[in-house]
Amino acid sequence: MYVSAGSNVSPVESLVKALGALSRVFPDLVVSSAYANGAVGFRGADFINLALGFHTELSLAAVLGELHAIEVLCGRGRTDEKWAPRRMDLDVLLFGDLVGEFQGAKLPRPDLVRRAYMLGPLAEIAPAVVHPTVERTIAELWAGFDRAAHPMRVVSLPAAGSPA
Repeated sequence: MYVSAGSNVSPVESLVKALGALSRVFPDLVVSSAYANGAVGFRGADFINLALGFHTELSLAAVLGELHAIEVLCGRGRTDEKWAPRRMDLDVLLFGDLVGEFQGAKLPRPDLVRRAYMLGPLAEIAPAVVHPTVERTIAELWAGFDRAAHPMRVVSLPAAGSPA
């Protein structure tokens, strides 16, 4: 399964904290590079985003519960405004080949093919994965993406557990 992580409120600190918690729950966690990009849908500080992947036997509902708990751990309120600054945002991008709406999550994530900050990092860690509705690999989708219209820059994150 694949997840997008992003923050624009103390983003380095928030992402390091989230990655530490995620790696305890999902020990085989694979993490892309981190990328800074402008806020989408509202005015605000730049976001830092990345993608992560892991294997799990948990149900989607259980995974969503873990992700929501980690968002709260990082300081996000479950009733926060949708288009607003975020201390932590964890969104399921792909959960195997599931297609449809499950537990309030639309799968595959509709924004995945439209947002550089989701697609680019995912292409880094899962290039051969086939998108279940577009039926093209993530690498093919990224290769055809208009990157100039959606600029991102690589940023360094300290290792989880290191001072931010």
